[in-house]
Amino acid sequence: MKVEDILKAKSHRVATMRPESAIDTVIHRMRLDRIGAIVISSDGSTIEGILSERDIVYGPVEHGAGLLKMTAADVMTHEVITCRLQDTIKDVMSKMTHRRIRHVPVVENGELAGIVSIGDVVKHRLEEAELEATVLREAYIAAH
Repeated sequence: MKVEDILKAKSHRVATMRPESAIDTVIHRMRLDRIGAIVISSDGSTIEGILSERDIVYGPVEHGAGLLKMTAADVMTHEVITCRLQDTIKDVMSKMTHRRIRHVPVVENGELAGIVSIGDVVKHRLEEAELEATVLREAYIAAH
């Protein structure tokens, strides 16, 4: 199974905010959209960074009480790990595990094409495992 299969099932829509957005505004948007990460982009198609719940939780330790007066550009992760539509779910899982991240933006032809979360990956791996179990069960029944 590939990343494009996940996006076909869930959508290519990605929440983005501009780098100059105030952190409190970003947090409010994440809460309203019930998402754990938001891509930071000036134009909605190129990735300048990503801001996750982890960045926000660690923010007061790294930036002090003034965190809420800062901008997304001040707090975001600048080195964003991405994947492509043709990458396998297994490859994306490996990236997430080794880099200790839960959200991977999808980039195709230099533009933002979607985002995959650990929840998306786990859901599709479970569906894949259930399908394999069903096929094996039916093959066993047919053979006996």
